[in-house]
Amino acid sequence: MELKIILKPECTTCATPGSKKKVLELISDLIAAQYPDLSGQEIFESLLSREKMGSTGIGNGIAIPHGRLDSIDTPIAALIKCEQPVQFEAIDKQPVDILFALLVPSDQCQQHLTTLSAVAEKLSDKQTLKQLRRIHDEQELYQVITQ
Repeated sequence: MELKIILKPECTTCATPGSKKKVLELISDLIAAQYPDLSGQEIFESLLSREKMGSTGIGNGIAIPHGRLDSIDTPIAALIKCEQPVQFEAIDKQPVDILFALLVPSDQCQQHLTTLSAVAEKLSDKQTLKQLRRIHDEQELYQVITQ
């Protein structure tokens, strides 16, 4: 799946959230602002529920927080580049500065796994990661992740 299908430019931002909870709240607010049928609280609870099962920090400064929602029928994403890395209990114990959040319909388990895999593959590309970390402009950030 092409990332530009699930990621709106308005759900891409550079920020300094300060903590894991704050970055999850930021993701929730960003998505809720673009999808009026969703509440920020509903999104936050879905992301937080998944984090309680284990951190979605996959290492190398990357996290892919994700959750399932009954109220959507297509995947929705957000991209956050933290200007100051955030402690995220990642697998390698390193702070996180790139977060690609993903919300998927509750009944689409296979699509969820396929999309997560595509995001992880994109973020494992060293050149892409280097570009993302160099950028401080949301529009450029969106262009790099969706190219």
